[in-house]
Parts: sequence; structure tokens; C-alpha cells
Amino acid sequence: MKPRFVYIHGNGTDHWSFAWAAWLKEQLESKGYETFFETMPDSIIARSEYWLPFLKDHVKVGENDVIVGWSSGAVAAMRYAEDNKIHGSILISPCYTDLDDELEKQSGYYDKPWQWDKIKSNQNKIALFYSDDDPYIPHSEFDFIAEQLKPEEHKIAGGKHFIEQNTFPQLLEYIQANY
Repeated sequence: MKPRFVYIHGNGTDHWSFAWAAWLKEQLESKGYETFFETMPDSIIARSEYWLPFLKDHVKVGENDVIVGWSSGAVAAMRYAEDNKIHGSILISPCYTDLDDELEKQSGYYDKPWQWDKIKSNQNKIALFYSDDDPYIPHSEFDFIAEQLKPEEHKIAGGKHFIEQNTFPQLLEYIQANY
């Protein structure tokens, strides 16, 4: 049985279809995957108090789902996996600290210690995609997350924060090879 792919965008987003997301949805569905791509509630601040219950109660993310989380969406994916079994996650440009950013501080994701072992044990596969020149997330954040979760790493040259591209072929190749 093919997994369902649940996409979680980052904060400051008016609509889920930003950058490469609409392309990915189309690609996945054309290959027979079920998807969930929707604008999250509280999409600007991206508070955990709204996003995590939405994933559990509305989207009903579970053991046959792969969460594709981008930026704050990747942070939400990690926090969701602390308390919920999922098939896997694909973390794109994640961070584990609030980066001294006021919007990130308001999200509530950084108010408690990370449970890295639970994040790992509650899923079968974890992939980490990041760029060598991300202007928002320091490389040390990716290194620390990689050290804790031991994901399959994909370092993309010149990808920045993956905002300016309308396609993401490396991501699609990973999905096709692993799911």
C-alpha cells in the first residue's frame, strides 16, 4: 500500500501552493499517491497549539502517512512525530531552535525539550533536505538535527531556502526511490 503524503508549509504563508508545492502535489498524484496539501490554520504564525491538533484531528495523520514538512512545517513534523506514529517524514530546511526570531518564538515549538528518540522510534524513515546556502537557517541547525535523527541526508547546492524554485526534482527522486 502506497503511503499518503501530507504537506506542511512554513510560517508566513498565505496559501499552501507556494514555490514547488503545487508541482509536487501534481507529480505525486500523477504517480498514484494520495496527498493532503492544504493551507494550515494560523498559517502566518504557525502556532503548535493549532497545527498539531489540526494534523491529528482534521488531517488524521497516522501510520500510513509521510509528512513533507518545509521550514516551520518540518518543525511541526518533528513535534508531531514525538507523540504520534507515522510512516516517515521528509524534513526540508528545518530548525530546532527559534533562531532568535520573534515569529518563531510565538510558535510554541521551542518551549520544551526535544524528544529525539521518540521522533525516531515513531517512524520508519526520515530524510533531511537542506541547502548549502540557506539564508535563514544556519547550517549548524541541520547538523544538529542530522546528528540526533540520523536521517538520510540530501544537501542541495545553491538551493537557498527552496523558495525560488518551482520544481524540486531531488525530492521527487527520493520519494520515488523510497516509497
